[in-house]
Amino acid sequence: MDAINRFINYTKINTTSDPNSTTAPSTKRQFDLATLLVKELKELNVDNVELTNEGIVYAWIEANEEGIDPMGLIAHMDTSSDASGENVKAKIVHFDGLDILLNEEKNIYLKVEDYPFMKNLIGKDLIVTDGTTLLGADDKAGIAIIMEVIKYLQENKDVKHGKICIAFTPDEEVGRGVENFDIEKFNAKFAFTIDGGHPSDAEYETFNAASASVKILGRSVHPGSAKNIMINASLLGIEFNEALNNEEIPSKTEGREGFHHLHYFIGTCEEATLEYILRNHDLKLLNKKKEEFKKVTEKLNEKYNGDYINLTIKDSYPNMRQYIEKHPAIMEVAYEAISRTGLKPHSSPVRGGTDGSNLSLRGLPTPNLGTGGYNYHGRFEFLCIEEFLTCIEIVKNIVSIVEERKCIVNAL
Repeated sequence: MDAINRFINYTKINTTSDPNSTTAPSTKRQFDLATLLVKELKELNVDNVELTNEGIVYAWIEANEEGIDPMGLIAHMDTSSDASGENVKAKIVHFDGLDILLNEEKNIYLKVEDYPFMKNLIGKDLIVTDGTTLLGADDKAGIAIIMEVIKYLQENKDVKHGKICIAFTPDEEVGRGVENFDIEKFNAKFAFTIDGGHPSDAEYETFNAASASVKILGRSVHPGSAKNIMINASLLGIEFNEALNNEEIPSKTEGREGFHHLHYFIGTCEEATLEYILRNHDLKLLNKKKEEFKKVTEKLNEKYNGDYINLTIKDSYPNMRQYIEKHPAIMEVAYEAISRTGLKPHSSPVRGGTDGSNLSLRGLPTPNLGTGGYNYHGRFEFLCIEEFLTCIEIVKNIVSIVEERKCIVNAL
């Protein structure tokens, strides 16, 4: 099976994770893909494969040359719950610069005017959806890239390499991708997540991230006799959101500018819940955002003379830059691998996170590489085939460069 068909096959498996679940993995359906990957790894003659009870697939390819730092390759199996991942219908289209008809029956188009960057992809082949689901390139493209590199190494035994440590993780999209990850068992000195966008990108700086849950218990009475009595929880939720600095939301920020993002709001008169994610590359500014949430909570509870609003803030992951910068050779390898494909390597702050954030915190420096995917988490997600294939070559180059350099991670 070639890499493109392998990827399309993965998209057919619904692996949406659940942010409200407490199980590991958060959804049993993630085991469907995990089980398939174990089967495919064994078909590729990878003997050392394990699927854990928590849904992590580990595999190891032993070194065929001594003295080389063991390297990890990681991608996640789950897809975001922001759009449906069920019954994905992927198809290949040649992009001529015009709007792409995704679904004739429902008159759904991928409109170029909505995504101006697409002018750079004219003449390329794209894998798109039918406009009713996400595609799953985030991160099934990363899985397909790693599987293709494994296939290459298994079929070309003359390619010298150190130990290759592989992991496919669940629940990255809900911030729990590596909560059960065994770094000691994994046994890599450094790793790469294959979970980005353009192939020229090598990313080592992420947000510091937290979540905020706002629970509101109002006071419901018959609206005919509600004057000076009713506390409408939904209206209080709206008032809470409006009291925040709403210049600091995703649609108004870029680069290293932080934000709060209301991604879930459900309410009645009696009860309401608002779920936010908080992001900033600067930890001090993230902490300032947390204080803003606390002050708004206190102000509104005081205004309505009661403890109607309950706020819970939890940290999610740190900016991994502080950990990866201690090992500059890792990024040098990534840049050289990208350069060998004829591209100019580029690093920019990731306006998101990867499993690499928490892995780097825990002692496994793990920057991020691209897959060729675009418009993640939505119905207009797509994968550029030419860029996807380039990403495969970049990972192959990394294997070769690591063999050339031998020792990548400095002893601290």
